[in-house]
Amino acid sequence: MQNEEIIKKINQLLIDDIEIDEDQISPGADLKKDLGIDSLDFVDLFVIVENNFGFKMKAEEMSDIKKLEDFYAYVIRRVNPN
Repeated sequence: MQNEEIIKKINQLLIDDIEIDEDQISPGADLKKDLGIDSLDFVDLFVIVENNFGFKMKAEEMSDIKKLEDFYAYVIRRVNPN
């Protein structure tokens, strides 16, 4: 899967499933401060990623992910490990 496809899919999932306003989505957006993603949303996000990208996320892996661009990079590394 191409990086651009992954980013588009993540953005659409955030809009549809987490109910983030499309205008708020930008690579530099802080997941908590700018997008308002709370602990319950993170649980939903874990399930959404597993269902759509085929891998399980672990809470400890999210500790360094603060911005949306960090999340993009994390998913891209997991989907395309080479």
